[in-house]
Amino acid sequence: MHSAISRSLMVLVSGVLALAVTPVATAAPKPPVQAQPCANKATPPAPIDTSEKPRPGEAVPEPMPVPPVPVGGDRMAECGLVLPKRALNPPEGSTAASWVLQDLETGDVIAAKDPHARQRPASLIKVLLGLVVVTELKPEKVIIPTKEDAEQECTCVGIAAGGQYTVDQLLHGLLMHSGNDAAHALSTVLGGVDATVAKMNALATRIGATDTRAATPSGLDGPGMSTSAYDMSLIFHYAMRKPEFAQVVKTKSFEIPPIAGKPVITIYNDNKLLGSYPGFIGGKTGFTDDARHTYVGGALQNGHRVAVVMLRAEQRPTRVTEQAAKLLDYGIALREAKAESVGRIEYKATEAVDAGQAAAAPNADGTSNSGAAAAAEDPFGVTGWIITLAVFLIIVASFVVGHQRKKAMAGE
Repeated sequence: MHSAISRSLMVLVSGVLALAVTPVATAAPKPPVQAQPCANKATPPAPIDTSEKPRPGEAVPEPMPVPPVPVGGDRMAECGLVLPKRALNPPEGSTAASWVLQDLETGDVIAAKDPHARQRPASLIKVLLGLVVVTELKPEKVIIPTKEDAEQECTCVGIAAGGQYTVDQLLHGLLMHSGNDAAHALSTVLGGVDATVAKMNALATRIGATDTRAATPSGLDGPGMSTSAYDMSLIFHYAMRKPEFAQVVKTKSFEIPPIAGKPVITIYNDNKLLGSYPGFIGGKTGFTDDARHTYVGGALQNGHRVAVVMLRAEQRPTRVTEQAAKLLDYGIALREAKAESVGRIEYKATEAVDAGQAAAAPNADGTSNSGAAAAAEDPFGVTGWIITLAVFLIIVASFVVGHQRKKAMAGE
């Protein structure tokens, strides 16, 4: 409790100082002309093991093309720190090779580091799988896992082959505890691993994630796996507009009843900022030997809903969640100071994001905006009916009063 209060006070003080005092730290100058392209512009760093070796008879996928115009604005092509003019430097201690701070409400990129450098997502790719799941499968649909589903390389939730689980239960296991068994079971019902990866990549392409290619549904490294801090920010921004997704990632604990002779499965959210960072609204963690530590999380403070993505980070000298908390503090302080944005999160609309669904997106406080969706379906709207009823009652009241006045005058 004391640490949460201290952090809130620190954010407030930082915002006030940023507004009232000219920063003494060096402003972020425009970078010099690069003699060489940014590191990892086309591909992630070389793998350190054989996890990305193609299957027999298959070739290593070619690198994805780099867009000639950087997605999100010109500054998103910069290497190193990308900061607003006259902004204080970000807090020390961040080990991430790439990171992005974004405003989930406006889509502004608040600050970044190597935003389009291509890295590996690890289990952050489960956010993309979760999007496919909530788009294609009903929450109450029953799934019976196979032996292969239940015996995946863990992290695992502990589902039983032959048991009966709902999509909603497996989605909680997928996003809260990063269950690879849940990921495989969901992939099986979506048509198999290859079909699911194809669906994930098709969705990434449709919404404009040009650096992202999934190789596995779970985030285990595979040939051609790639993303960027910008793309994961885009995917998370898109996902948090889905009420079902947003609700799961902010859930602290969840129980799956005893099934197929297995005891109750209690799932705890592995995101350590949930319940400890003020206003935290959920996120996702990840790790593989090649990707290193990856992280996405968001928080709502003082009307600002800010999210951070960190790729290729390390747990020393401080834990990645602590590094993420400091970056969130920094992003919120820049929002409080009304610092200019350095780019935009720009995703393409798809058939799943029509006017009705956009209106049904969660509000800043995480609540559903379903009333707005209803208004989108009914152009006259609830307010219109209320006004009409009020006018009708006034007319009736005027008629009654007029009639009584006439009777009184006749009696005189």
